[in-house]
Amino acid sequence: MVGVALVVGFGLSWYALSDGRLFGAIRIGPWTAWHNVGASTPDPYTRAYVARAGALQLGASEGMQFTATTDSDGQRLERNCNYRIDGTTPVAAFWTMVPVDGSGRIVTRPNGPAAFNSTHLARENDGSLQLHIGKDLRPQNWLELAGDGSYSLVLTLYDTASFAGIAAAPANLPAIIREGCR
Repeated sequence: MVGVALVVGFGLSWYALSDGRLFGAIRIGPWTAWHNVGASTPDPYTRAYVARAGALQLGASEGMQFTATTDSDGQRLERNCNYRIDGTTPVAAFWTMVPVDGSGRIVTRPNGPAAFNSTHLARENDGSLQLHIGKDLRPQNWLELAGDGSYSLVLTLYDTASFAGIAAAPANLPAIIREGCR
């Protein structure tokens, strides 16, 4: 009984701090965020997530950070694959999208752009965007990845009210579409 209790207890704790959808994280497509990170009194699961992540977090009025470790079909993001990020971002004064490895290091080509941001993009006439990430050259908005292995995309929305309260309209985040692998 003690063994079962320990396995269940530690298993649920690990789940709460890594995925967290049932314990304070929100998920929109492949994107996950802990919306109480910048709150003045975050719930215990959010506090534990912040302590475990060990990274500087945005305050509630500063913005919100989403992370995607999979594409929209649920497959892990891999550096040997090409992806198209398609759609729109929630209204924000500024946003960035950075590909990082498990240690938080940027995984783009050293002499190239390190990230996408909202001010340096070619957009469609309707305001939507189409971004390309991978090792194969693409037209318009493209980031070249370096190395091998899996990675995550970190989308940070600065000065956004899209997730500010219970009555806030559900926000749309772009889809991540795998276009092929080497």
